[in-house]
Amino acid sequence: MTIEVRVPRLPESVADATLVSWHKKAGDSVARDENLVDLETDKVVLEVPAPVAGVLTEIKLPDGTTVTSGTLLALIEEGASAAPAPSAPAAANAAGGAAAANGSAAAAKLSPAAKRVVEENRLDPKAVSGSGRAGRVSKSDVVNYLAAKDAPPAPAAAAGASAAPPAGAPEARGARTDRRVPMTRLRARIAERLIQAQSTQALLTTFNEVDLTAVNALRGRYKDAFEKQHGAKLGFMSFFVKACAEALRRFPSVNASIDGNDIVYHEYFDIGVAVSTDRGLIVPVLRDADRMTFADIEKSIGNYAARARAGAITIEELAGGTFTITNGGIFGSMLSTPIVNSPQSAILGMHKIQDRAVVVDGQVAVRPMMYVALTYDHRIIDGRDSVQFLVTVKQCLEDPARMVLHV
Repeated sequence: MTIEVRVPRLPESVADATLVSWHKKAGDSVARDENLVDLETDKVVLEVPAPVAGVLTEIKLPDGTTVTSGTLLALIEEGASAAPAPSAPAAANAAGGAAAANGSAAAAKLSPAAKRVVEENRLDPKAVSGSGRAGRVSKSDVVNYLAAKDAPPAPAAAAGASAAPPAGAPEARGARTDRRVPMTRLRARIAERLIQAQSTQALLTTFNEVDLTAVNALRGRYKDAFEKQHGAKLGFMSFFVKACAEALRRFPSVNASIDGNDIVYHEYFDIGVAVSTDRGLIVPVLRDADRMTFADIEKSIGNYAARARAGAITIEELAGGTFTITNGGIFGSMLSTPIVNSPQSAILGMHKIQDRAVVVDGQVAVRPMMYVALTYDHRIIDGRDSVQFLVTVKQCLEDPARMVLHV
């Protein structure tokens, strides 16, 4: 029986997808639920599994095709077996098998981002050395390989010739090359949304600084017991998420959005946490973050980050969100002005924790300080609310008991 393989239903927010790469070719045997092809949307990479076991008899569309929900991708003959390969000398079979095994092993070591760059540049994956664990090849490994491959070889010096150029001669200069690669759908979507936010919103940023002494003391006191009981590390992000949830409760305009001529006040707190991946920045959402425990938040963030970097996060987990937190401090940023994740109206930027001399109760003391920034849409959020929102976040972090007592 012939079974059709079609593009699964895409969410309403996703109009189409790009067929990135087939993992099977016509005539191959496939197992039920085995991934046949990757589809890249402007948010995530989707896998299309085989609905039945059998033989992939026909591929309807090549790599690079733009598809929509329900588009026919391929045909599978259910229950069929792949035809045996034609006989060949044993030595040739052994060599071919070894080559296939080596090729499969090399491909298995590629991260999803590295695999795309390898395919875009038609590279042999076995030629790229991996710097990751167990020789795993990252995107940067492939980029470095391409740069070295494109660099011109140094000319050999003639016997007895001096390596220095003649007096008065211009200094030799290496060839300069450019490498052009197509922008991924995710990168294009990020660019589009950033331009949209800046061109449609009246963005303004306010700053403050937070003394994280109390948070550090709590983490130092309970981090071992917390990890033992909950199976997750007690990080800084859970404190910031809870502090922001409390501040959003007090200042509803920061948790609102504009829809036409209406202001929509969201009576729930779905906080997005920006995660950096090889493909770009994505923002999985913590639903009802105000109701989550510290352990729930830390586990969810860790799970989202791992699956986002593996390309396994779902569109539903990225959709929505009423407020966003981004942490440039993990990359060493001291201060920045983050851009609002439209159609939201505000975003909090965290930065690097730096020991600094500050005045405490009239005395100079060294404290772990962090600058925080709130970028907001001034059309809906007044300066007073934005400043007091950030002050509330500061107070909750400098005295974490406030987040428990709601004071």
